Amino acid sequence: MKILAINGSYRGDRGYTRFLIDKLLQGAAEAGAKCQVLTLSCLKINHCLACGQCQTAELRHKCVYDSKDDVQMIFTQMAEADIIVYATPIYVFGMSGLLKMLLERLYGRGDSSDLRISKRGLMFHQIDHAICSKPFVTLVCCNNLENETPGNTLAYFRTFSRFSDAPQVGTLIRNGSRLSGYGKDPEYKKQVPKIFKVYAAYERAGRELVAEGRIRRSTARQANQEIIPVPLFSILKHLRSFKKVMIAHAQEMIDSTEE
Repeated sequence: MKILAINGSYRGDRGYTRFLIDKLLQGAAEAGAKCQVLTLSCLKINHCLACGQCQTAELRHKCVYDSKDDVQMIFTQMAEADIIVYATPIYVFGMSGLLKMLLERLYGRGDSSDLRISKRGLMFHQIDHAICSKPFVTLVCCNNLENETPGNTLAYFRTFSRFSDAPQVGTLIRNGSRLSGYGKDPEYKKQVPKIFKVYAAYERAGRELVAEGRIRRSTARQANQEIIPVPLFSILKHLRSFKKVMIAHAQEMIDSTEE
């Protein structure tokens, strides 16, 4: 089995997104998978021009940028993978522009004049199933603790799955990134000991992808759990008064690290 992770972080291999990818792929590699990471910030990706050249009879399925950037190489790696991990931090309530630019280039691999109906009964057009329909995992991370923060990105990939006949075999959501020191500050991790259970769940998720082709719901719950060491935090965090206390405490932590 080959698992390909696409890292959409602008911080590239230095960011928390890559740290989480490595935890997931560590488990997958231990289970015998061949794993690869494509870091988009290290590659050249031109944005779609909506020029329509890829939809003409002369250039069907070919983009004007095919020989000018790395997108065709990425698509080749996607076609060769058994499972794809779309990984991104949340930037202003959405996925990174890097990842979105890559996904928009999928338009050039389909025929928009050849109308079809997806397996979910949705009207769409012909697509390159070798790339678009691969089983995939969504991996997102953000600092904010609000459930709504990654909502747009999660909704995007649910829609992507339905239109592209691509099985979504796992969803990993890591909030409170800064609270754990982005995985690299041991002093932060001491304050949120639950993060060690989270990382163990990521590795278990990787092993499950190889053994079962999906991440179990129980493992995803463990990986996505709140890391704040407060009883009933998932309920309390919806209360405005509690949020004010949390903000004050978080600000103290931030100020102490900047002194």
